[in-house]
Amino acid sequence: MRPDRPGRGIALMIVAMAMLAGLDAVGKLATQTYPVSQVLFLRFAMFLAFALALAARRGGVGPALRTANWRLQLFRSFVLAFEMWLFVYAISKLPLADVHAVAAASPLIATALAVPLLGERVGPWRWTAVMLGFAGTLVVIRPGIGVFDPLTVLPLVAAFGWAYYQLLLRRLREDRPETTLLYTAIVGFAVWSASVPFAWHPPDAYGWMLLGTVGVLGIVTHGLLILAAREAPAAVLQPFNYTLLVWATLWGWVGFGAFPDSWTIVGASVVVASGLFAIWREHRRAARGP
Repeated sequence: MRPDRPGRGIALMIVAMAMLAGLDAVGKLATQTYPVSQVLFLRFAMFLAFALALAARRGGVGPALRTANWRLQLFRSFVLAFEMWLFVYAISKLPLADVHAVAAASPLIATALAVPLLGERVGPWRWTAVMLGFAGTLVVIRPGIGVFDPLTVLPLVAAFGWAYYQLLLRRLREDRPETTLLYTAIVGFAVWSASVPFAWHPPDAYGWMLLGTVGVLGIVTHGLLILAAREAPAAVLQPFNYTLLVWATLWGWVGFGAFPDSWTIVGASVVVASGLFAIWREHRRAARGP
């Protein structure tokens, strides 16, 4: 068994988060000209090519498709396709940092949903983290006051969708990674292929460059996440997911001249701090054992 190399794993995770934020920035540029469904169709088309190549390399496409959990795999993939539409539509209309500040609540939402959906036990400290994180999200969204934008509800709904998707993944732990990837790619491609006859804007050379970059960055990001997971345990890597918010702020400022206001920074800080505390409590509980 190869030894863990946490330093390399952390570096790969940070670079992956930078690539993911860059993907969202390029996606935002693309959606200024092309329908969200078209952006997602081409992204999934490239992802499907990647998933097929990976499955072929690791035993073949046929074996990768075989699973006793095919209904759950299909359902989970539909959830992801819908969640991605919400998220990409949100970044097409809102500043990147604002969207990611709300979406950062997803791990806390997953903690709360794990109680009714998976029967997990959540102690008072983690419930406190969930409530504080939700309060931080409300600070970012600011419902009920003059600056409230109803569109900010979209990343919150997307965060619920992503949290639900993550919980469904836990129920598919017995399936091979190639199986999960392949179902995700096939369903996403099929869903957004259906939209092509109704929402297709012929790209010019610049458009193809943008749309192609979205697909390539998606594949590169996924590859970096796989490499990071090989180098370090998930417990070490988890907190560095939150560097995505820093990168999203940077890309939003450099690419679109948008910098979050003070309330967004405060709310995002509360969400991130709550998430890190929940991670710490979960690791501490796991270390103690049942």
